[in-house]
Amino acid sequence: MSSDVISSLLDALPLPALVIGRLERVVGANARAVQLLGEGLVGRHFITALRQPGILDAIETSLRTQSTRHTRYLSSDGAQDTAFSVTCSPVQTDAGQGNLVCFEDITHLEQARQMRRDFVANVSHELRSPLTSLLGFIETLQGPALGDTEATERFLKIMAGEATRMERLVHDLLSLSRVEEQLRVRPTDPVDLAGIVISVTHALNTVASDHDVTLVSDLPKTPIIVPGDADQLQQVITNLVENAIKYGGREKSVFLSLATTDQEPAIRGPAAVVTVRDTGPGIAHIHIPRLTERFYRVDNHRSREVGGTGLGLAIVKHIIDRHRGRLRIASEVVEGSEFRVALPKDGPVAEG
Repeated sequence: MSSDVISSLLDALPLPALVIGRLERVVGANARAVQLLGEGLVGRHFITALRQPGILDAIETSLRTQSTRHTRYLSSDGAQDTAFSVTCSPVQTDAGQGNLVCFEDITHLEQARQMRRDFVANVSHELRSPLTSLLGFIETLQGPALGDTEATERFLKIMAGEATRMERLVHDLLSLSRVEEQLRVRPTDPVDLAGIVISVTHALNTVASDHDVTLVSDLPKTPIIVPGDADQLQQVITNLVENAIKYGGREKSVFLSLATTDQEPAIRGPAAVVTVRDTGPGIAHIHIPRLTERFYRVDNHRSREVGGTGLGLAIVKHIIDRHRGRLRIASEVVEGSEFRVALPKDGPVAEG
């Protein structure tokens, strides 16, 4: 196989790839390999071009035994760590036996695996605390507090709270799972968003009163129809307003508004826009990009104190994504936070 043929074949491959000749020097590399490994690959001994022990061992073994070997290559693209599955295969060149080395980008698979590991660890952590409390109280009620009516009532009240916390977590996990399953299927049923927002407002007036919060609404008197899933949209509005009430602080105000626009830049078309704004302590800018991550909390103690599971905004974000809408969060410390949901009414929808 001549150098011209090698170059032609390498350029046709959709993966970073290079060929190592019989003298253990790189005799060909495509543009993707150059981008990954750097300039000046051709003519260099493969040891100086590929410095990671795992890939060096795989190439040496493949050259020696004339068999295919697999390994991994770790790198960075400047923005994130990257991982490649590397295949070293024997090939025949004009100079004799050589080796074709191909790099398949598996970064997204590694990230998915890490997300699953993190998810399991977080769920385990969230369940461990209430379970430990329940087991401790059960042991106490069976031993030192046996027959103590006052202690039994106090402990049972705490145990009920911990059990409710676990129930909320399981409910939110199931909700998140259902939304993820439906993510690629955009709902098309006509839904009166104004009716949903009004219903949520009435339902949460009592919660606002219990927290000494004034709930101020600016809502249209006519229906606003959007394609959507009524139950999921109600879940979004309820979550955002309830969060504003609980985290905004006592003797504060929460403002809820619904309006329409003929041209919403975020979705490149007509939209219905729901805005929830509080006058609470606000959120530091460093936290805002991560608020919709699963189990991410600005204040762990306060979140658990008000019954948060750390999944509410993740569910909100997934539901809005399913509706091809956009969520925007703005906040200033001391001044409060604003959550803005834009949902397409009709016409073309922006993807991505």
